[in-house]
Amino acid sequence: MSAVDVVQRQFDAYNAQDIEAFCATYADDCVIALYGGETLQSGKAAIRARYSKSWAEYPKNRAWSVSRIAYGDVVVDHEKGERSPEGPFFEAVVIYTTRGDQIVRVDFIQ
Repeated sequence: MSAVDVVQRQFDAYNAQDIEAFCATYADDCVIALYGGETLQSGKAAIRARYSKSWAEYPKNRAWSVSRIAYGDVVVDHEKGERSPEGPFFEAVVIYTTRGDQIVRVDFIQ
């Protein structure tokens, strides 16, 4: 499976708010961080807790890739999203690092 396939599978699960499929795309020791800085979540359990809470608060939450580039095991997305059709809205550049069929690191530039 290519890095793009892994990230797209994660994206599809995110928009479906399917926590099992979403977490299946992450390595057990995955780290989600701000680029060059603070770690936001470390490990699949922390990722599950964060996104379960977010989706409970925002059941109409969705996101989309405005543009995507990939090189080897790295995918860089310019992403936009919304908590509901009325907002609030968000935007970020997201760097996904994959290994095999899982994401091992995510860095957000916001």
